[in-house]
Amino acid sequence: MQLYLLALNPTDSVTEGFLPAARRLGLDITLLTDQPEAHRVACPDIELLECDVRDFRAVISRIATHRPPDALFTNSDHLQTPAALAADYFGLPAKGWQAALRTKDKAEMRRHLAATGMDTVRSVELAAGQDPLATPAARDLPYPCVVKPREGVASEDVVLVDGPDDLVLRCKEIRAHRPGAALVVEEYLPGELYTLETLGDGTSLHVLGGFHTELSPPPYFIEERLTYLPAHPEPVVAQVLAQLEALGVGFGACHTEFVVHEERARIIEVNYRAIGDQCDLLLARLLDIPLFEHILRTHLGEPLPADLGARTGGAARLDYPCADRSGTLTAAPAATELAVGDVQLTYRPLRRTGERHELHHTNRDLLGVVRAIGSDQETVDRAVTDFLAAQRWEITP
Repeated sequence: MQLYLLALNPTDSVTEGFLPAARRLGLDITLLTDQPEAHRVACPDIELLECDVRDFRAVISRIATHRPPDALFTNSDHLQTPAALAADYFGLPAKGWQAALRTKDKAEMRRHLAATGMDTVRSVELAAGQDPLATPAARDLPYPCVVKPREGVASEDVVLVDGPDDLVLRCKEIRAHRPGAALVVEEYLPGELYTLETLGDGTSLHVLGGFHTELSPPPYFIEERLTYLPAHPEPVVAQVLAQLEALGVGFGACHTEFVVHEERARIIEVNYRAIGDQCDLLLARLLDIPLFEHILRTHLGEPLPADLGARTGGAARLDYPCADRSGTLTAAPAATELAVGDVQLTYRPLRRTGERHELHHTNRDLLGVVRAIGSDQETVDRAVTDFLAAQRWEITP
């Protein structure tokens, strides 16, 4: 069976998760990408076709002049809508393109949740170059509020602002390197930040638990630590699932970020794909299920089993050492696999020594990721804390 996988830059989710899973399923794999050279280095044994994967028309044309498809899949935030449109054209199982667009477009997500009565967040969409203080709806927003790209990912250019002058300054900073991007300014939603990980086949929906996310100090929102939670309180899950249903989400993997405040769950953003930053690799190992195969099978039109057979009783945590300045990384630990008692700990660098990077105040500043799985949270936490204390990262200005 022929699988077409759409990708931009190489990611761990694809190279360590979905491609090996596709091989285990015996699929013929063709990777469509606009960055073929990067993928030739990351996965040299995969058939690659260069394509403007952001354009569904180019995707359709490239596939139509190659081999007939049996499945079309992407785990990229940016490519969910073109992938859904192309899959629909070929009559393949896929996410609805409307739901893919609603979840990617943060302004449209807010409008849709308000229109369906699920939740109303005070927000305004700013076109490229539009003055926020000349926009009545933006002037009336309460402070603090949050400004972010309408179609951004990974906390990039998401900033808390505390007044009108700060709002103008932050919009100017974002537009300096995103000159054509629309922005969203919305009220700040207080509460602890969590995630809900779901997997559906369009008929049934499985909840795989979620994470408690700890962020960097304001005004930025860098994810520094995620602790696995096997289950959120039932009323919280019900609220989030109702909002996802209103958005049309229910096929394949979905990673939803939300806050809980005074027992009310409010969505921050919906990423209609598997959770990234190696959390998906940890989740598959922790639950001891073929997570990536399950996701691909939904795109092959196969129903999910009624019981995924997920292992229970485990504990897990991920930590992300983060750069605090611009400069060249001159010392850092190598990739490591350790057994600390019953804790399985994995460290993977995200930046090579000798590379120079500016400080972005986003997930681009992450230096590495520590993944740890064990039988209880206290033991896992101690193993991660001790490991990090023994390591050294040096950045030379």
